[in-house]
Amino acid sequence: MNTKINTAKLVLEDGSEFTGIAFGYNRNTNGEVVFNTGMVGYPETMTDPSYCGQILVCTFPLIGNYGVPGYERENGLLKYFESEEIHCRALIISDYSHNYSHWNAKRSLDDWMKEHKIPGVYGIDTRMLTRKLREKGTMLGKVVVNENEPIDFEDINKLDLAGQVSIKHPVEYSRSKKRIILVDCGTKNNIIQAFLKRDITVIRVPYNYDFSQEKVNGVLISNGPGDPKMCKTTIENTRKAMRSGIPILGVCLGSQIMALAAGADTYKLKYGHRGHNQPCNEMGTKDVILLHKTTAMQLIPKRCRKIGVNGL
Repeated sequence: MNTKINTAKLVLEDGSEFTGIAFGYNRNTNGEVVFNTGMVGYPETMTDPSYCGQILVCTFPLIGNYGVPGYERENGLLKYFESEEIHCRALIISDYSHNYSHWNAKRSLDDWMKEHKIPGVYGIDTRMLTRKLREKGTMLGKVVVNENEPIDFEDINKLDLAGQVSIKHPVEYSRSKKRIILVDCGTKNNIIQAFLKRDITVIRVPYNYDFSQEKVNGVLISNGPGDPKMCKTTIENTRKAMRSGIPILGVCLGSQIMALAAGADTYKLKYGHRGHNQPCNEMGTKDVILLHKTTAMQLIPKRCRKIGVNGL
């Protein structure tokens, strides 16, 4: 444990400043400030490409208490992370646990963030910060660890973030003769693993790959970061695939791309729902089922066909 205490602050575009203690990598950064309501799952969340360019605020106060797992792989993919790297630009939390304990922990959150050069700030009133974000909406922000290094705000919504996180060349994960195209706009590893566990071959292609003429059993357009309207080539390829009649499923950003391809419009809400559990209401009953967002698609088919799942 490092006994030296360095102060740091989060500055929002409206001039608000939140001062805390620096941990992780010692550098300034900027991005879009968003909050996540998950109680656990910070390694998965931080490696989710959907958080590319964002400063992540955890609403649950205690973070770091179970450390970070190792780099074991399954089917060529990191087993305990959603991608090969941390995609959020910084982490903002209330209380950092310097001591961690978990059967699968290999390192501390602090050491892992230093390894990936990601700064963090703890000791911030994240409840007040979240209330501000809920009232005013998602805002641009910057994390200042070193006052001698000037840094400006950056509007990441003007960037082609899906292009940044997408793979550059197709990759095939071979299983059976059943094959699907996975359009990688920032896909998570667990989506690929879910298909492989069902003995389905996954052909993972770049977000600008023309998949409209491929002979496969279906197409999945993945989750990802940024404005879906930036994915112009993906939208056009999806429109062509829709005309061919091939089954297509969109997840998060992918569903917005499908909407745009079908002629609908999209616009940015004040703030998104970034959490792990989705309450689902079964039509015609008073039953409420709590589904984990990343596994909800696996749980729905039999009993829950008529359940509306928000956010999928």
